Amino acid sequence: MGRRAFITGVTGQDGSYLAELLLAKGYEVHGLIRRSSTFNTSRIDHLYRDAHDEGTKLFLHYGDLSDGSRLVTLLDRIQPQEVYNLAAQSHVRVSFDEPEYTGDSTGLGAIRLLEAIRMVGLHCKYYQASSSEMFGATPPPQNEQTVFWPRSPYGAAKVYAYWVTRNYREGYGMFAVNGILFNHESPRRGETFVTRKITRAAARIAAGEQDELYMGNLDAVRDWGYAPEYVEAMWRMLQHDEPTDYVVATGTRFTVRDFLATSFERVGLDWEKYVKFDERYLRPTEVDALIGDASKARDVLGWTPKVHAPDLARLMVDADVAALNHVGSPWIDTPVWG
Repeated sequence: MGRRAFITGVTGQDGSYLAELLLAKGYEVHGLIRRSSTFNTSRIDHLYRDAHDEGTKLFLHYGDLSDGSRLVTLLDRIQPQEVYNLAAQSHVRVSFDEPEYTGDSTGLGAIRLLEAIRMVGLHCKYYQASSSEMFGATPPPQNEQTVFWPRSPYGAAKVYAYWVTRNYREGYGMFAVNGILFNHESPRRGETFVTRKITRAAARIAAGEQDELYMGNLDAVRDWGYAPEYVEAMWRMLQHDEPTDYVVATGTRFTVRDFLATSFERVGLDWEKYVKFDERYLRPTEVDALIGDASKARDVLGWTPKVHAPDLARLMVDADVAALNHVGSPWIDTPVWG
C-alpha cells in the first residue's frame, strides 16, 4: 500500500495545497473537517471524488481538535504514516477578540492530537504548523534559535503548541517537528487576511464594484512567500531522517504599504486615492517586523523559495481579476509542482 496521511485544517489554504501535493505523490489523504450546516470545502472541491468511486484517494472525516476522543478514534482507524496539524484559529487580529477559543483550538488542539497519537501507539511522523508570530517583538532576522516574544493570543497559543511538540519528541521519542512558517499567501488565502483583502479590493475597485479600502497599520514589515512552496517544505521535513525544527521564509522585507502599491499598480491604479485608515484594524500590541532566516531549511532540506512578495502580489491580483471576470477561481490556481 502507498503512504497514508492525515491532515487537520485540510479545508484551509495550506491544507488544500498540501492535499494536492500528497495526492500528486500517490498518497491516500484523510482530512479532518468541522461539521457545518453549509458547505465549507470550496478549496478542495476540485480534488474530491465520491468515496464509492474506484481509485478515490481523498477521504474527509468530521471532527474537531476540541474533541480528543474523536481524534483517538480516527487515528486508530486510519493508521496514517504522516500527520499534519494545520488546524487553528489563525487570524491574529481575531485572536484578540476570541482569545479563549484561540488558545483552545490553536494551543490545546495540538496537545490533544499529540496525546491521541501516543494513546493509540501510532508510529507516525508528526508536523506542527508553527508561526513566525511566535517571535513577535524580537527583532529580525529570526531563525530557529531566536527567542520567542509573542504579541497576540494567537502567537502565545502557537508557542504552547511548539513546546508541547518538542516535549513529545524529547519525552516520548516521537518523530515530531515544528515548521516555523513566516507569512505565506496565495489566491486561496481567506478574504479577511490583509494580503487577500488588498488584492481583492484592487480587482474590485478597478472593475467599479468597490469604492475604497479601509486599512490599519501600513508600516508593518513582513516576509511574504507563496503557500504552495511552503507546503513542499512541510513535506520535506517529514522525509528527513531526524526530527527537528525549521524556519521557512524568503528572507526578504516587504511592508503592507509595499504590498498595496504593487497590487494597485497591477491594475493601473494609485492606491493612495482609494485607501483610508480605520483604527479598528489595529492590534492592541503590534508586531513591527518579521523577516526569516531559512538557512537551515536550505542546507538540510534543499528547500529554497522561488516566488517573492512583488510577484506574489501580482499573481494574487491576477487571480482576483480573473474570478471577477468569471474566467477563473481564486481557489484553483496552478501549484508549483504541476
